[in-house]
Amino acid sequence: MTFPINAGLLDSMVLSIVQQNDTYGYEITQYLRRAVDISESTLYPVLRRLQKNELLETYDKEYMGRNRRYYRITQKGFDTLSEYREEWLNHKRKIDSILLNEGVNGYEQN
Repeated sequence: MTFPINAGLLDSMVLSIVQQNDTYGYEITQYLRRAVDISESTLYPVLRRLQKNELLETYDKEYMGRNRRYYRITQKGFDTLSEYREEWLNHKRKIDSILLNEGVNGYEQN
């Protein structure tokens, strides 16, 4: 069974990857595939949305005689990623409390 990845989670994963190093679409796709099933055709609309929302910016760099588009996280992107991470940790704690039997009805088990 696979769990669906929503737009917010995908955005946060892309921002997290780009935060590590400026990178290009194919490389982002390969990195994401370690965790989720995603194609480049799914990724590019995400990259455009993040760019439109000023979370990423682009620049072109020559590679083997061709221009390759690189993505770089903006300050707004860093701030948003920080918020996404905080929301993820809160969400994960709630899910873990049920899936991992860490608490029943909001109470910790002994």
